[in-house]
Amino acid sequence: MAEAVTLSWVSKQFRTRQTALPVLQDIQLQIASGEFVAVLGPSGCGKSTLLRLIAGLDQPTSGTVRLGERGVAEVDPRCSVVFQEPRLLPWQTIAANIGIGARRMSNPPSPEAMLGLVGLKGFGNVFPHQLSGGMAQRAALARALIGKPEVLLLDEPFASLDALTRMRMQDLLADVCREAQPTAVMVTHDVDEALYLADRIVILGQRPASIVATIDVRLPRPRDRGDVALVPLRAKILAHFGFSHAVPSDGADIYTI
Repeated sequence: MAEAVTLSWVSKQFRTRQTALPVLQDIQLQIASGEFVAVLGPSGCGKSTLLRLIAGLDQPTSGTVRLGERGVAEVDPRCSVVFQEPRLLPWQTIAANIGIGARRMSNPPSPEAMLGLVGLKGFGNVFPHQLSGGMAQRAALARALIGKPEVLLLDEPFASLDALTRMRMQDLLADVCREAQPTAVMVTHDVDEALYLADRIVILGQRPASIVATIDVRLPRPRDRGDVALVPLRAKILAHFGFSHAVPSDGADIYTI
């Protein structure tokens, strides 16, 4: 079952011998069980740090992070992370790589079943170097999902892909989340990606970042990338980043911030 995520007055500083670098400041965020939240913000503002705090890969300087009713004090097995790069072990087959994600389960799904879910049926015995970038990222998504995570964290997972492959991966992620229904938090710089996938978009400001806006995307699924209802939402998001020009409604442009 998906877990809710709660961040209460979370701040994070990175300390060196000489100084402290504040990254996040007084983050207050509640994410409902099964909700898909996209996080936008300027480069270097702490978006990836926010994911690390939720996953327990790092600890806040102050404030608390909870999944459900339990606080996050260390790496939390309720979370799975998909990174910008696939990070597959080159000496392992794709099936073996996917199986790593289920190492804590007593009766996990088979890697072959997960390969079918992400459109890689028949590729279990090949090695990472034999896959395209999009296929490798599919395998990384399968590895994250095989453990049936309650919280799925995605750190710009499609940033390195070409535009068409990226859209296919967005469709795949939307389908998988509709089926498995985890709580999902995705960091992205792609405004249209956020609008296509998320139930709610959280915008962070400059470092030390706090939440400057949240935008609900109350549109039915599956979504149409050319839906005119996305136009005012896109304009509202871009205005937070200083873009006040008219936004085309033909869906042809991809906006990144």
